[in-house]
Amino acid sequence: MKVVRFSVDDKIYSGVLGKDPGDSEKEIVTALASGTDVMGRPQYNEELDMTTGSESWPLGEVRLLAPVIPSKIIGIGLNYAAHAAEFSKDAPQETPLIFMKPSTAVIGPEDDIILPDHMSHRVDYEGELGVIIGKRTKNSNIREAKNNIFGYTCINDVTARDLQGKDKLFTRAKGFDTFAPIGPWIETSVEYEFEPTKTRIQTFLNGQRRQDATARNMMFDIYELISFISSVMTLQPGDLIATGTPAGVSPMKAGDRVEVRIDGIGSLWNNVVAGPEGLTDSFKK
Repeated sequence: MKVVRFSVDDKIYSGVLGKDPGDSEKEIVTALASGTDVMGRPQYNEELDMTTGSESWPLGEVRLLAPVIPSKIIGIGLNYAAHAAEFSKDAPQETPLIFMKPSTAVIGPEDDIILPDHMSHRVDYEGELGVIIGKRTKNSNIREAKNNIFGYTCINDVTARDLQGKDKLFTRAKGFDTFAPIGPWIETSVEYEFEPTKTRIQTFLNGQRRQDATARNMMFDIYELISFISSVMTLQPGDLIATGTPAGVSPMKAGDRVEVRIDGIGSLWNNVVAGPEGLTDSFKK
């Protein structure tokens, strides 16, 4: 099942993407029975209710939004040895390296990534597999972790690389508005060709493939990550874990178009634009 958030006539819904019963060649989105946007706010109930109603639209007549607005995004640093090596760093061996991105960084498919030109002069893409939590999770063991997953999505962990090098913490480098494109939907099924621990993750910059790896290459797999993170903080339904990026990151510039493609999920597209004119970094010394 593909779970989406979308807008029609300025109203936002959560729903599912599927085939038109009357025409298998057409795709439609069907709103939840509640007619509300349950994925657009932090969820504190035990599970997400995805019962669909009767209201639906052709896919081409809606605007897809970020499929979830998590209460928090937990990023994983250096989870691919090859990515660590391209920055001459040692990949973590004993425990994952975690950081956080704010929910205000979230944008959806086809939304613009805005470069913070007033502070940063190198902003990189980082294509990653995103894991969406489905129920309140605290101190999960590795064996049980799979039962706490709602689904999977694409995320671009956009990073101001020069600021990441300057700051001791990753907050500024990872936290600018528009630095967390998510989408195009959440895939909840792990059947057929999609196996999250083996799936292929690729990133394309202006049509040229720059990143290409499989989830097998992770230092810590998704179940180990859930177990570790939930031993640090409680994960709420709708929270997102960005599981780390493969080797091949590089800078983006205004006018670029970035695609994060994950087998079994789909493609997340975003354009890159310059920041607002007139802003200056008044914090430089």
